[in-house]
Amino acid sequence: MADSLIELTDATFDETVNSSDVPVLVDFWAPWCGPCKMLGPIIEEIAGEFGEKAKVCKVNTDDHRESAVEYAITSIPTVILFNKGQVEKKWVGLTSKKDIVAELEQLV
Repeated sequence: MADSLIELTDATFDETVNSSDVPVLVDFWAPWCGPCKMLGPIIEEIAGEFGEKAKVCKVNTDDHRESAVEYAITSIPTVILFNKGQVEKKWVGLTSKKDIVAELEQLV
């Protein structure tokens, strides 16, 4: 996992997302999910490219169900972009790096 990628838990989710002064990208995933495995390296690349300009996080929905339920995650992978604690954009299913980066760049 990239050094700049943050692994969130139910206990750390709200504080990390809501207290952030930069945009937060959260990847909801599970180890058994094929499309999640395909998206994982893209999320890691984004984390490396954005560094301090944004927080890039992952939530294992098998281990941290409360966060998944709170944000109505019914399919994975789901990626949510938060800005100032509010949902800015939500992608469900396999998403291109180009689409995610385009939205992130508007906020940084």
